[in-house]
Amino acid sequence: MTNQFISIRGARQHNLKNIDLDIPKYQFVVMTGVSGSGKSSLAFDTIYAEGQRRYVESLSSYARQFLGLMDKPDVDRIDGLSPSISIDQKTVSHNPRSTVGTTTEIYDYLRLLFARIGHPKCPHDGTEIKKLSLDEITTLAQDEIYKVTNLVKKIPHLFTILSPVVRNKKGEFNDLFDNLRSKGFSEVIVDGKNFPLNDDFALLKTNPHTIHAVIDKISVTTTDLKDQVFASNLKTRLNNSLEQAMRLSAGLVILKTKDSEILYSENYACPVCGHSLPEIEPRMFSFNSPLGACETCKGLGSIQKIDPLRIINSRLSYNEGGILPLNRLLMAETWYTRLLKTVAEEEGVSLTLPLGDLSQRDLKILLYGTGKKYVVAGTNRSGRPTKIIEVWNGIIPRLEEKYFATASEWSRLDLSQYMREELCGTCLGAKLKAEVLAITVDGLNINEMAHQSVTSLQKYFAQDLKERLNPYEQQVGEGILKEVTSRLTFLHNVGLGYLDLARQSKTLSGGEQQRIRLASQIGTGLTGVLYVLDEPSIGLHSRDVDALIASLKRLVDLGNTLIVVEHDEETIRSADYVIELGPAAGIHGGKL
Repeated sequence: MTNQFISIRGARQHNLKNIDLDIPKYQFVVMTGVSGSGKSSLAFDTIYAEGQRRYVESLSSYARQFLGLMDKPDVDRIDGLSPSISIDQKTVSHNPRSTVGTTTEIYDYLRLLFARIGHPKCPHDGTEIKKLSLDEITTLAQDEIYKVTNLVKKIPHLFTILSPVVRNKKGEFNDLFDNLRSKGFSEVIVDGKNFPLNDDFALLKTNPHTIHAVIDKISVTTTDLKDQVFASNLKTRLNNSLEQAMRLSAGLVILKTKDSEILYSENYACPVCGHSLPEIEPRMFSFNSPLGACETCKGLGSIQKIDPLRIINSRLSYNEGGILPLNRLLMAETWYTRLLKTVAEEEGVSLTLPLGDLSQRDLKILLYGTGKKYVVAGTNRSGRPTKIIEVWNGIIPRLEEKYFATASEWSRLDLSQYMREELCGTCLGAKLKAEVLAITVDGLNINEMAHQSVTSLQKYFAQDLKERLNPYEQQVGEGILKEVTSRLTFLHNVGLGYLDLARQSKTLSGGEQQRIRLASQIGTGLTGVLYVLDEPSIGLHSRDVDALIASLKRLVDLGNTLIVVEHDEETIRSADYVIELGPAAGIHGGKL
């Protein structure tokens, strides 16, 4: 019997009245009744809770410490339980990085698609990027050395050839360091710091690291470049060092100058400006990875900025506390207040006039600075008169710097009341670097594709895109296109065809989030699982309910048991088995 039924005996959780019940497995079961009659107590707090508790108990003690153990529901016995998954209406995530695409894993397949068949273009001039030969890289590196050396002619310039052997990956890399030592290399740069390979140093294996092997260091002066023998030897030396670097790092090499690092790639480089891309891989298209995320907004698409209107009381002067975040500094004698008063005195800005009466020029000087240096006089901690030279960048940049740099949660919370969210001026909300957005499939970058609705994307992937790909791209992308089309169809069938993949999860309603998780579960193809759902039809138009019911039955057809708490008549009529609790709410409910 336990193979065909979930057998419940003596269920008394919350207001349940010692219920005995056999629920058929591998069926579409609906629990209904008036609100407060005990539906959720039976479905979630008894059946799901016991299934989850038993699963967690089966794990090792090490794993249990991370998951936590649920309390045993008030029930005498439950037999025939399967591993259970709850799909309720609680908020999935408040994380600003979580989107419809990442939750359903469709965005992960798009990243894979773009990495496999994407066409890279130069972000500067739109030229198709192609692979560079060793001789072409040598010429570009030599031109860069000549250019940098001739900019400042009086001093020698040091150029370093680096091989980027590890790019933002976790690990200790002891074997890598041993291999580099055995090949005769003496120095590496780890996360921006130089280390001799003979020294003992350890890396945290849980942190991502970037490691460059130092291949060669070349010192050049303008006098050297005028010597034809030196120039000829330089080209030969460059060629050998670059070839050695590219062998170590799969075709990548970096020319490091005093102020910059220039990446050259045997794989992809612009023939016009020489802009190079590393080997294209899926994580480049992730706004959660430093490799792909916009460097200004860190992959969020927006930035926090001080709102001038929030920090100013236009009826008060600066001396009266008109700059609200600086009120605590008014009575204090600090170097910052001395600098501000010095600037006001030298630039003719009144600190006694109401801020609303100041000219645009004066207000701009106070808020956004002048960029000029000022000599500030005062006394140091020892009481001795002294002078310092400081640049005045303005009050707003100072407050923003403090907001992002402070380790104090209280200070950040205090300043947050003056902040507003603005679209990132670098990526314009696309979240990714320009070179990543320049990689396209059928003329669309990954951000443009993610901003289309599920319904239009479903038609595009099912029909249009496949016809526009060449035979090689069709063969490489066949499996990915099939998976994306399948998951988009699931989303469409649960009534979410109007959403786009870039929509943030935190902006979705509880019903939308529940149906997204439902579509994700259908996409996993799991069997032998007990699913417990809480009113999945809520918020749906009646015309979309049929598609939802078809998706629910798809879960059952895969070999799963489905228990749905529901009030919708159409869903109840579609069920294989109906359980009604009542007759009323609270203490008057809890009966079959």
